[in-house]
Amino acid sequence: MHTKINILFIINPISGGKGKLRIPDFIDRYLDKEKFSPNFVFTEYVGHAGELADEALSKNFDVLIAAGGDGTINEVATKVLLHDKILGILPLGSGNGLARFLNIPKNLRQALLVINAMKVDHIDTATFNKKCFFNLAGMGFDAHLSSVFSEDKKRGLTGYVKLGFQEVFNYKAETYRLNIDGTEYVRRAFAISIANSSQYGNDVFIAPNASVKDGLLDICIIKPFSILKLPVLSYVMLRGTADTSDMIEIIKGKDIKITREKAGAVHVDGEPLQMGTEIEALINPLSLKVIVP
Repeated sequence: MHTKINILFIINPISGGKGKLRIPDFIDRYLDKEKFSPNFVFTEYVGHAGELADEALSKNFDVLIAAGGDGTINEVATKVLLHDKILGILPLGSGNGLARFLNIPKNLRQALLVINAMKVDHIDTATFNKKCFFNLAGMGFDAHLSSVFSEDKKRGLTGYVKLGFQEVFNYKAETYRLNIDGTEYVRRAFAISIANSSQYGNDVFIAPNASVKDGLLDICIIKPFSILKLPVLSYVMLRGTADTSDMIEIIKGKDIKITREKAGAVHVDGEPLQMGTEIEALINPLSLKVIVP
């Protein structure tokens, strides 16, 4: 008789703007009980997923499932990485950038079948001023928008897009000094994204050629543009052609230092933070064990 794997589902009940109180029953129906002994917890506030993960990993859980969006994944994966355990993902957020890159199905039953198969791979992780990220981190407009969006009570894609249109008219580009693997650049930018995977979420691609297995980060510099060209920029990202657009410059690197004009908002996997004028991003190749299709 084989020993069952203790598995904990850490569920964010508000990610993606939808209630999830019935999800444990659904998981119970489709999870392989011959293989797993499941447990469930719900997060109650920002940072709680990380606390729950830390507590579980100090006990006898080897597999933690982040059931939420990129922010929930970030909190859980940071602890999984620290303890050298295994991460699984149920993509329940509004964007699901990392899950989409890893081809984890949005359909919950199909995502559970991926967990049942327990195929584990190693992916790159990165840090942004020593704060772990797994999908994207950045500064400029998208960080400003994440900061404003976090104060908005209406979650979900529709609210995000509406807010974006309101904010874009007033946002001013900044000048950044970048050192990428020893080479210096000075760029005026609307936004800078440091990409481990290829997209923000919702199939909006900022770094079409990024990979979580290449040991590199893609530094994506969105150049200042006339507001009349906003539809062009949106089209480029939705088509996945940012690498060929004259509106975006992409440079690959491992050790990125950025100096900006003033302290302010950044985002780490979509979650807003405040940081100073000096920021360093570093890659940590093939450091996280994650369940993939």
